[in-house]
Amino acid sequence: MSKEVTYDTTDQVDVIKGHPAEEVVSPSANGQTGTAGSCVSEELKNANLANSENAEILEKYAADYPVGPHDKPQSMCPAFGSLRVGLRMRRVATVLSGSACCVYGLSFVSHFYGARRSVGYVPFDSESLVTGKLFEDIRDSVHDLADPDQYDAIVVTNLCVPTASGVPLRLLPNEINGVRIIGIDVPGFGVPTHAEAKDILAGAMLNFARQEVEAGPVQAPKGEKQDRPTVAMLGEMFPADPMMIGAMLAPMGLGVGPVLPAREWREMYAALDCGAVAAIHPFYTSTIREFDAAGRPSIGSAPVGYDGTADWLAAIGDTFNVGADKIADAQNAFLPAIKGALSQNQINGRITVSGYEGSELLVARLLIESGAEVPYVGTACPKTPMSQADAEWLASKGAVIKFRASLEDDLSAVEAFKPDLAIGTTPLVQEVKEKGQPALYFTNLVSARPLMGPAGAGSLAQVINTAIEGGERMANMRSFFENVGEGDTAGIWQGAPNLRPDFRAQNLKKIEKAARAAKAQEMI
Repeated sequence: MSKEVTYDTTDQVDVIKGHPAEEVVSPSANGQTGTAGSCVSEELKNANLANSENAEILEKYAADYPVGPHDKPQSMCPAFGSLRVGLRMRRVATVLSGSACCVYGLSFVSHFYGARRSVGYVPFDSESLVTGKLFEDIRDSVHDLADPDQYDAIVVTNLCVPTASGVPLRLLPNEINGVRIIGIDVPGFGVPTHAEAKDILAGAMLNFARQEVEAGPVQAPKGEKQDRPTVAMLGEMFPADPMMIGAMLAPMGLGVGPVLPAREWREMYAALDCGAVAAIHPFYTSTIREFDAAGRPSIGSAPVGYDGTADWLAAIGDTFNVGADKIADAQNAFLPAIKGALSQNQINGRITVSGYEGSELLVARLLIESGAEVPYVGTACPKTPMSQADAEWLASKGAVIKFRASLEDDLSAVEAFKPDLAIGTTPLVQEVKEKGQPALYFTNLVSARPLMGPAGAGSLAQVINTAIEGGERMANMRSFFENVGEGDTAGIWQGAPNLRPDFRAQNLKKIEKAARAAKAQEMI
């Protein structure tokens, strides 16, 4: 007889059990299966690809942005990258289509990082997704929003669920009332990093602008047209860097063009009018393809450090068929200043570098030329032809370069090389600091500084040396707070934690007993 006390017979009712969680699927807009939530599994994604309206787009992403050890990003949602590019542009509206939780998070983080405009949102439910009403809602929203007095373009972005379900943004009209309509898909399962999502939008916009130029006259870019050949800059940089690059190009009779991703639509016309493009950040695969289609050559690396500046100026000069004397003039005008800045701002210590911004190799070059030992450089971005020169230079200095590096790769490097300072992503910095070791967040504290020319040569030393010198302070803090806020003392306590040594002793006996039993089992 059971000792359980019952008050009715509900425990005897037969319960109809549902399918296991992994078997539960919901229909998509095209009659195939899709997810009701925002996190699309690899199995479901592959099952949908064969019949999805967006299969061709996802296959293109697989070629342009090959995945690494993880099939999903380890950084924030990739759509943050394209959303941020759109929100920075003047007279451009951004509209998202995806799960409400995703849109809320993306809108929040975008405004946290300084966005000053609203993010449009087209909601959906199971019915609108299945019947195709979601696409009609997107089309109606774009028609309502297309006001030529306010906007030059509207960017519509499909997140995970609409992309996997085949919502066809390519069927939107290219133009409404003179307002350009740019539809892109940025799913978490097809775009490994938010850096590469910037390339998706920048490439889509440049493709549209290139077709406009080929079709006939377009609006003139703001400002006076330069009377010298120009070089477009590809990659987000510190605001002073383009001006420094322009000064270095001047002795060769060249000027600096617009920086892409652009801040205004007409800047893309000026970028296409440049003689070449400098891929400061090497992961802009789609954008470089558009420049290639326009007949504009691409140059990798950047004028960072002494060797990097000398090689980059020579490559730019060769591309524009500049005479060797003018190339030498440009080098002689700036290389001595760079060498002086490097010698006056030395960095002493072993440093590991990792991140997902795309400029990790450039930062590592600058650190090495400043005197630091850099045994490991990890980047979440892929290996591309534009990063080859930097990778070869770093390898010649003894650095291990890991493309598509995962958090596990970066943590393993910190464990193996035991650096004086670890530069990396938020989770890496958190892990390293918990061990009482110095660490710096790459995005906010390192990449957001001038890197080019003489200004960049001395920009990192102060923050890096200060962080390394803080190692002893970190160790003292670790010693002082040892065992506080971790293990059974974690959480918020009004008084001293309830340690209960009697429970510890009892649990220890259980562990020892289990160990003895396991040992005895081995002997049998």
